[in-house]
Amino acid sequence: MSNWVDACVKDIVWYSDTLFSLIVNADVEPFKAGQFTKLSMIQGDKRIARAYSYVNAPSSADLEFYLINVQDGLLSQQLAKLQPGDTVMIERRASGFFTLDEVPQSEQLWMLSTGTAIGPFLSMLEQGEVWQQFDQVILVHGVRLNTDLSYQKSIAALQQKYSGLKYVPVVSREHPDMGLHGRITDHIKAQSLFSHVDLTPTPDTAQFMICGNPNMVKDTSALLIEQGYSRNRRKEPGNITVEQYW
Repeated sequence: MSNWVDACVKDIVWYSDTLFSLIVNADVEPFKAGQFTKLSMIQGDKRIARAYSYVNAPSSADLEFYLINVQDGLLSQQLAKLQPGDTVMIERRASGFFTLDEVPQSEQLWMLSTGTAIGPFLSMLEQGEVWQQFDQVILVHGVRLNTDLSYQKSIAALQQKYSGLKYVPVVSREHPDMGLHGRITDHIKAQSLFSHVDLTPTPDTAQFMICGNPNMVKDTSALLIEQGYSRNRRKEPGNITVEQYW
């Protein structure tokens, strides 16, 4: 059986000129929150495929992906043109280990993301099982512009539902409408991210999941290691679990 199946486009939601959610329905295998799959389209005689994380909870019938319409992108430009009722191909089986069952239980979970890499964290929060492992969850989203802060209604609804959820936008290129100005790395180095939410993480009380730009992932991990945290490995549990988003 081919691992590629048809996905019917249910909706496309645009958040800015370049950021959009693609929502499809397809017969895929069960997956874990935080995992990714691949979308593809045939162009000429070639299949163009890219990996995208699920944004929806695994229990949802609607499969959602958060994308950026990359200029000259071979696939994103085509996906951005899709309309409800159109068909795209999706890989039936999901992949990836950026999942909560790979993270040790603790008091705090810091979800650090940039750009569209907020997607897998939204899937975990929508699923709700995160609250069986952690008392407090801090969702941090680094973007360039205020208009890049998507999913505001969903995040507000999650905060209404879960009192232990804190949300911190970090806007780098203009004054933030809310949250902090600058970069996530700057605020970790200065400890201002922690003081902003009035929490003091320690290696004994906190876990960090980092997803996004590879440079951000690398630099943030290095800063946390300098502060006494360690990488999380199956044979040697630590505090830092990472996913490079491209």
